Order: sequence, then structure tokens, then C-alpha cells
Amino acid sequence: MKYMLLIHAGAQDDGDEAGEGGGFEAWMTYDRQVKEAGIWVAGESLADLVTATTVRVAADGRPMVTDGPFAETREVLGGFYVIDVPDLDAALDWATRCPGARGGGSVVVRPVADFGN
Repeated sequence: MKYMLLIHAGAQDDGDEAGEGGGFEAWMTYDRQVKEAGIWVAGESLADLVTATTVRVAADGRPMVTDGPFAETREVLGGFYVIDVPDLDAALDWATRCPGARGGGSVVVRPVADFGN
């Protein structure tokens, strides 16, 4: 079963590599472990939040495009993994191991919908 791990970092996180999340080396180790376990489907780190653009469509069909995220938030989506594991318990275990779950961050675990494709 496929699960997406949505990695949210604290917005006040200034990218300090020695922070509680473990820094670059911890991420490289986690990435290697996911791939070596054979559960990796996809994953990417996202560019800085200031590069984000939000699109909404009004009731009249007119698009509204604004810079940045929808609302002020204390966490920002920093990246994701899609993993293929037997069940939710296994997905939660991998989320717990993720450096993004430390230092004020969080990892949201969601099943990937299967529409029979």
C-alpha cells in the first residue's frame, strides 16, 4: 500500500543544519535507508516557501493568483516521500524515523488513493 509522507518544517526553521532535525547527514541517512528497504516510490525536497504561488478559482471562473501560501502558518511543507509498505503501522514507523518529525517539525501520513489505474 502506498503512503505519502508530507514533511512539514517549523516556519521559524532557518535551515540550521545542526538543528534538532539532524541536518543534512541525517537526511542523507534516512533517504538511503528508505531506498535500501525497497519501499521508496518517489520523493522530493521543495524549493523555499518564497517561491510558492497559490491559485484559486472564483465562483465566476476567474483565476486569482497570489504569491506565497494560502495562510500564515507555523509550519511549511518542505518535501515528501511516497513509500510502498504493507500497512499504516509500517508507514507510521517510517514517519517516526524521518528527521523532519523532529525539532518542531511534523510528518503527515496519508494513504495514496487507488482508483484502479
